[in-house]
Amino acid sequence: MQTPADRQDRHEYPAHWEADVVLRDGGTARVRPITVDDADRLVSFYEQVSAESKYYRFFAPYPKLSAKDVHRFTHHDFVDRVGLAATIGGEFIATVRYDRIGADGMPASAPADEAEVAFLVQDAHQGRGVASALLEHIAAVARERGIRRFAAEVLPANSKMIKVFTDAGYTQQRSFEDGVVRLEFDLEPTDRSVAVQRAREQRAEARSVRRLLTPGSVAVIGVGRAPGGVGRSVLGNLRDAGFTGRLHAVNQAFPEDLKEVDGVPAHRSVRDIDEPVDLAVVAVPAEHVPEAVTDCGEHGVQGLVVLAAGYAESGPDGRERQRELVRHARTYGMRIIGPNAFGIINTAADVRLNASLAPEMPRPGRIGLFAQSGAIGIALLSRLHRRGGGVTGTTGVSTFVSSGNRADVSGNDVLQYWYDDAETDVVLMYLESIGNPRKFTRLARRTAAAKPLVVVQSAGSAPQGHAVRATRLPHATVSALLRQAGVIRVDTITELVDAGLLLARQPLPAGPRVAILGNSESLGLLTYDRCLAEGLRPAPPLDLTTTATPADFHRALSEALADESCDAVVVTAIPTIGEGAVADAELAEALRSAAEGAPGKPVLVVHVELGGLAEALSAAGRTAPQTAVMAPGAQLFRPAQRLPTPVETGAQKPPAAVAEAAKPPHPHPCSRLIPAYPAAERAVRALAEAVKYAQWRREAADPGKVPEYDDIDEKGAAELIGALLERGEGLTLGTEETCELLGRYGVAVHRALAAPTPEAAVAAARDLGYPVALKATAPHLRHRADLGGVRLDLADEEQLRRAYTELTELFGPPGELRPVVQRMAPRGVDTVVRAVIDPAAGAVLSFGLAGAASQLLGDTAHRLVPVTDRDATSLVRSIRTAPLLFGWRGSAPVDTPALEELLLRVSRLVDDHPEVVAVTLEPVVVARHGVSVLGATVRLAPPPARDDLGPRTLPAY
Repeated sequence: MQTPADRQDRHEYPAHWEADVVLRDGGTARVRPITVDDADRLVSFYEQVSAESKYYRFFAPYPKLSAKDVHRFTHHDFVDRVGLAATIGGEFIATVRYDRIGADGMPASAPADEAEVAFLVQDAHQGRGVASALLEHIAAVARERGIRRFAAEVLPANSKMIKVFTDAGYTQQRSFEDGVVRLEFDLEPTDRSVAVQRAREQRAEARSVRRLLTPGSVAVIGVGRAPGGVGRSVLGNLRDAGFTGRLHAVNQAFPEDLKEVDGVPAHRSVRDIDEPVDLAVVAVPAEHVPEAVTDCGEHGVQGLVVLAAGYAESGPDGRERQRELVRHARTYGMRIIGPNAFGIINTAADVRLNASLAPEMPRPGRIGLFAQSGAIGIALLSRLHRRGGGVTGTTGVSTFVSSGNRADVSGNDVLQYWYDDAETDVVLMYLESIGNPRKFTRLARRTAAAKPLVVVQSAGSAPQGHAVRATRLPHATVSALLRQAGVIRVDTITELVDAGLLLARQPLPAGPRVAILGNSESLGLLTYDRCLAEGLRPAPPLDLTTTATPADFHRALSEALADESCDAVVVTAIPTIGEGAVADAELAEALRSAAEGAPGKPVLVVHVELGGLAEALSAAGRTAPQTAVMAPGAQLFRPAQRLPTPVETGAQKPPAAVAEAAKPPHPHPCSRLIPAYPAAERAVRALAEAVKYAQWRREAADPGKVPEYDDIDEKGAAELIGALLERGEGLTLGTEETCELLGRYGVAVHRALAAPTPEAAVAAARDLGYPVALKATAPHLRHRADLGGVRLDLADEEQLRRAYTELTELFGPPGELRPVVQRMAPRGVDTVVRAVIDPAAGAVLSFGLAGAASQLLGDTAHRLVPVTDRDATSLVRSIRTAPLLFGWRGSAPVDTPALEELLLRVSRLVDDHPEVVAVTLEPVVVARHGVSVLGATVRLAPPPARDDLGPRTLPAY
């Protein structure tokens, strides 16, 4: 029996150490502190560990834990002695602990900063990455408690544990003494340890999604006895798609003697299925979902697709129901798509999974689709596979995920999967919300470097069912940051599909130079104008006249593609009177064969009322001959030509003929599909996005570097910040403190002396030296020179006194104006530099010109911190008013290199010291030589949590 003294810890139970993690094989486990209530769990866990593993842990045969051992391993003070356990189903599968030690190796307390660490992993769970995950978490706990170094003693034969330590990426020392390997390593994250952690995160999260999309067996829970209903529909969709695995129909209301439903084995519970089940589609009402989850967890199901509604989208009670659903599923190591999901699809020939409400399987292809809303998901599938009103032609889907409330599996997880999925070339995402913008931006940058990522991001508030971190950044700023990460950011579903089809079918353009040719002068000119509007560099259109033949198109396109001054070609075509499908097919073949001569340049077609041409262009990429020319995308999905199911053929795997029929048509080795658009503006917009993305890819290959400056005093700044923060939780620094802190990073701020009286103004001017400026710094007048609260170039005392009188007569007494005197800076362009740490997006550096006009137009550019030299260069040039910095209309160019250096120094300050949560430099006058910072404010606060640098975790529930 536990006594009150036994339960007393030096710290309260650290609930914030609890976390769910994805393991190497895609399963999940819960990590939490070990407490005094875990004695029985610990004993049970130890009994299931092999004798060899026990020997490796204790360096001697140790068949059983003594009562003293159990007490020691379950009683922790959460400071000098900490134990963590990884659990599945509430039971331990692994443990890790540290004990703080002194220089003599004996137990110690702070300020000792070293600890011994030891692991024990159940044999059945070794090889799943459990120890690596626990090491990340125990290291984070140790750093929080002031421990900077771990030591571990390992037997030489315990190669698996040695590998856990050596592969972690920390700075290490190794020694061998008395038959034991001693490893010592610093816990400060290094570039290599962060890279290792993120690589493990990618592999684990990708595999967790792969397990959902490539199941060997699926159980549909909630299949009705009568036709109709959600469960019965999903079961039919799985059968009709030709799912290559095993299917099971589950309903607790089935009669005991019912053996099959629609030829699928029927069961009253998942537990009654006498074989493993990889995926369960839960199609029962929300109140019955917990029972289904328990059955699935006890049976070892790997993942769930929860179609049921009535969760967070329905209000506070539903939100709590959703939290409990996630906690319940994670207890068993399962991941969830949903709730309120539309479902998932995998068109791969060896899977053919349609575990969704989509009545027909989309055609196989190379595009990955993600949507949070089922309605948006079906709209995306429709646009990709129909002719009327959308982009014509056929480009299919590799995988499709509609996550509903995305309580667990989110767009970030699916992005991890698509990053190295060989079956996906282009990713299209419709995001109603971004739960973790910092992580999404990181993943997007890596994915976009390998394959195009096109995103529509909703500008409204997040749907009620979505858990979203609060962000103070405007929607336009978030969009700009996504573009910086290589995301092709579009505004509508139409634009999403337009860009996706071009990127899936054509190579990236080498530049913005566009050739235009066609049989309509007016359509060519319209295309030319749209190219100019989108920032492309079009050549004058080549009019082939309405009498042009397919041979004329072939010759003109071949010549345009052969021209070294051309990076892409837009072909415009209008119908020829009296011609029909035969002529359309001939024109399509002419364009296709010409495009094959220049495989490195994209070709687009703008067609007007030429449905046959669009169909023929789709068909032109397939093996000839064909008996008929037909656009497979003419309907919402492929016509209902249901493939025989394994049940109907009497086999657990489809026969060869069925498997062959399920495969997509084999494209001609040298052919490529040419995308056709019904409007010039849609084609040109898609091409412009491809040009910008290609430029980003080229620049991403050399991202630049964060320069080092010898005059930066990082240590001195840290000491100053620490001393200032002792005053309170958060504060805005005074003028002297701001100047001192910025000065440690080489940012000099012009002195501004208070002038509460005319005499004080005159004294300040004598101190600074004439000429001076007199400014009102009251909140309603600060940085508003357009309101008349500033007087410049005051050359002597008489002018200063006169200006002082004018300001007080116009705006009120000095106590309201708060006037200051400042030495005049060289004339130049007034700019603003800001940095802020957003709780969701992270540290962001912003730049724009000063003044009301720029503010009204929103002409501000943004970059994520840390900013490289290339980032700083592009930041200065990316605002619309940038020409004012480079000699617009005969003005003198200003010193942009000095401005870029200032941006880099501010970036270094907020990156080195996360306690600096906001910096504003306004105005920054950029002159012909040098910059002058005339005003600055800095805000400090305790550093926010950097979950992107901490141990791997799933979103908390």
